[in-house]
Amino acid sequence: MTILDDRAVRVQVKSCSHWRQNRWECVLCTHGGNQSWNGIVKRLDPSRYDYLFVAAADGRRWWIPSHEVGGGTHIMLGGPKYAAFEVEPGPPMPGAKVLDSDAPRGDARAVKGSAL
Repeated sequence: MTILDDRAVRVQVKSCSHWRQNRWECVLCTHGGNQSWNGIVKRLDPSRYDYLFVAAADGRRWWIPSHEVGGGTHIMLGGPKYAAFEVEPGPPMPGAKVLDSDAPRGDARAVKGSAL
């Protein structure tokens, strides 16, 4: 919890390193944590926080009011929808590896069996 304008503010903090379709994909749900997964996905409940702070691997950051957060399991950042909530970038995350889903993955024929 932090203090903003003399009142307590609940902040949910997320980081993201997944780059997909020229956007940062920020996962908002939890899939079990460090326990064995029981199949229940915990979605981020906007009534339990006031702001969502997201830091991307390249240093870009967003401060988004909870009532503006769309999406149940993830949001895509870096486009026009959340542009008004982007704040001044910080340094890139040390040691962060960007997971690029748009990178070429090779020939699909091996998977489909025609190249075997």
